[in-house]
Amino acid sequence: MASRNDGDSYLFTSESVSMGHPDKVSDQISDAILDSLLKVDKNARCACETLCTTGLVVVSGEVSVHNDAGVLALNRVEETVRKTLRRIGYTDPAMRFDADSCAVVRTIHGQSADIAMGVDRDGAGDQGLMFGYACRETSQLMPLPIFLAHRLMERHALVRRKGIIKGLRPDAKSQVTVEYAGQLPQRIDTVVLSTQHTADWNGRARQAQLGRQVIRHIIEPVMPSKFWNARKVQIHVNPTGQFEIGGPHGDTGLTGRKIIVDTYGGSGCHGGGAFSGKDPTKVDRSACYMARYIAKNIVAARIADVCQVQLSYAIGIAEPVSIYVDTRGTERIGVDRIEPLVRQFFPMTPKGIIDHLQLRRPIFEKTAAHGHFGRPGFSWEKTDLAAKVARAAGL
Repeated sequence: MASRNDGDSYLFTSESVSMGHPDKVSDQISDAILDSLLKVDKNARCACETLCTTGLVVVSGEVSVHNDAGVLALNRVEETVRKTLRRIGYTDPAMRFDADSCAVVRTIHGQSADIAMGVDRDGAGDQGLMFGYACRETSQLMPLPIFLAHRLMERHALVRRKGIIKGLRPDAKSQVTVEYAGQLPQRIDTVVLSTQHTADWNGRARQAQLGRQVIRHIIEPVMPSKFWNARKVQIHVNPTGQFEIGGPHGDTGLTGRKIIVDTYGGSGCHGGGAFSGKDPTKVDRSACYMARYIAKNIVAARIADVCQVQLSYAIGIAEPVSIYVDTRGTERIGVDRIEPLVRQFFPMTPKGIIDHLQLRRPIFEKTAAHGHFGRPGFSWEKTDLAAKVARAAGL
């Protein structure tokens, strides 16, 4: 998000998608395969892409394993795919895409020896630029619009699985628009939520009933009272009129097509690289996690209220080519002092990132829906270095 003056008023919007959205189905399959390899071979190399459409899942990519258990996990790719689809909720043949009847095609080969040569020397697995972001809009130090959009999708999954609203299906999308004054959120202006459903909800009258239930059971429980005024907010539920046809039958899904949903909802910048299906030697993933970790600790240390970190790498080279920290004028110490603090406290080589954040674990399928950032339980969400950085900064 571009910097604004204190008096400026404007609207900013972020979206999220559910675990049953076709692109997120693909992300979760790719990360489930990655996790299945890391469970038995912590040094497995994986770049796994998934396509899903009506009655079909195609898994492709480059994978290298180093023991018989890894080979066995590779041979169980189809089983991993079907287990993932069942967990998401694709179990009804009426959706034209379900775990038991869909075809699974795999086209997987080994990692390029040219790439492996650089990675084996602890160099970066590719060139590129990666961003991390943190701000004080929420207690999780995330921008408010994307944070709320994700919570709506988490609530949708809970309501669907518990049957609180009958007839919901896995595919859904949310969108939250927040009014800002300068860099401070003032109120929630608009909420959009589209949810797939059974044919029982078709028709104008039934859609109106569904809308009331969605507002009551999904939207209102998530909205913070500080920013919520039910008389002023605009709410759109299934604005096309109905949403029976969805999931991979309604729209083909691909790994890596929701990179803004995965990160900060358009706040800050994005380097263009996707996450899912990539083992932690791929700095597209691991360096973005480190950049978030750095930014969050800088904000938690009260060095700044907003922090964006850019890291860049060259393939086969361990140290980052460049480091850039932007605090949007909210810093409490000299800007020239912040980058040296980052270099002092945070490891930024691929090996250093992997070791510090403990990334050679099967933790990645959990990241593949509802956002990679702003959720508890991930090592890059810790603020364990904030106190040390604050002391070094003299705060």
